[in-house]
Amino acid sequence: MKKLILGTAALALTAGLAMAGSHGKTVRMGTEGAYAPWNFVNDAGEIDGFERELGDELCKRAELKCEWVKNDWDSIIPNLVSGNYDTIIAGMSITDERDEVIDFTQPYTPPDPSAYAALDAGLDVEGAVIAAQAATIQASFIAEKGWTLIEFATPEETVAAVRNGEADAVLADQSFLDTVVGQDGLVLLERTESIGGGVGMGLRESDGELRAMFDAAIQSMKDDGSLNALIAKWEVASQW
Repeated sequence: MKKLILGTAALALTAGLAMAGSHGKTVRMGTEGAYAPWNFVNDAGEIDGFERELGDELCKRAELKCEWVKNDWDSIIPNLVSGNYDTIIAGMSITDERDEVIDFTQPYTPPDPSAYAALDAGLDVEGAVIAAQAATIQASFIAEKGWTLIEFATPEETVAAVRNGEADAVLADQSFLDTVVGQDGLVLLERTESIGGGVGMGLRESDGELRAMFDAAIQSMKDDGSLNALIAKWEVASQW
């Protein structure tokens, strides 16, 4: 995948120059708003969750103004490319396939284990019908294994498919499934999968300066421990 090939000093200088020319600029942050605890819509109708808090802090450190935009997952990359917003911050794993279309910042979380939720704790997933959200690393994983896959547009629909018997299990980020297991008999299976290369912000390939600004802000949160504190607060992934 493409990486920003700059030394630490050069990165800091580049980010500083970008900040100087973009002080107070409004950046539209695109997210799904349907993948708790990463991002969701709260009772007040506002985007909430780990990535809302993270994104606001990153914008503060980069001296930018955040404006949040909710977008369905299946069109989240096309609408970034077409200019409907400036970033994707939506629990998106960094993959080579996606990196051919857009650019990514450095990851702000390590890979989250992918887990299975089912109604039968002894289910053999290799011979089962597995639900996954379309255009995710989990859907690609199941397809590559040659297992029976049913894709759905939203995370909620994948869980509903298991509850109503349309699928035997759902494969998703464990942090998401932790919010639904224990309801209606759903249990986590012992088997997990290690997929993806961590989660990062997506940006248009033409927005190198903006990417450098967010890279510097993410690194500063890693360096002072605040990113680990936020990960622990929302329980979205392992810490750095």
